[in-house]
Amino acid sequence: MKKLFFLALTFMMIGSGVLAQTTWKTDPFHSSVNFVIKHSGISFVPGKFEKFDGTMTASKADFTDAQINFTVDVNSINTSVEPRDNHLRSADFFEVAKYPQMKFVSTSFKKKKGTNYELKGNLTIKDVTKPVTFRVVYGGSSKDQKGNEKIGFWAFLNINRLDYNVNYDPTGMGVAKDVDIKIYLQFAKAK
Repeated sequence: MKKLFFLALTFMMIGSGVLAQTTWKTDPFHSSVNFVIKHSGISFVPGKFEKFDGTMTASKADFTDAQINFTVDVNSINTSVEPRDNHLRSADFFEVAKYPQMKFVSTSFKKKKGTNYELKGNLTIKDVTKPVTFRVVYGGSSKDQKGNEKIGFWAFLNINRLDYNVNYDPTGMGVAKDVDIKIYLQFAKAK
């Protein structure tokens, strides 16, 4: 009788979605990974990474149990100035031949107020992994013309590049130490 009870309970939980996990994949056509850094103390240089991939798995409707994994192809850096991009790929900055990817793995995703969340996790750049906290805004959900479910987020973070061994101009006089990261993500429910 106990086995029958637990079997019935398990089926009810699966049917109610309690155990159901949903996987979401980044939609690269509607997402972007951007950064801004101050230059010479007077101007700002924007840039982005053209290639990235991420997944989010969650069973709760508010995503508070989400597990997020994200990778960025550092070689895809683009500041719209080819000589500068080549310099950023060199050992002075990202050393892409040795460290081709940046990675983020979440440790928690907490709802704060309204559509605001706090995303904590470990960010790896080059040979350094450090805990970080993103400010996140949930943009909502919708379905595209084919009925595919999509969700959107904005994520914001400020890091000190020297913490990740990106040590060119360590004084920060020419290239600032602080980097603002802004990520705009649209996820599609995996089929």
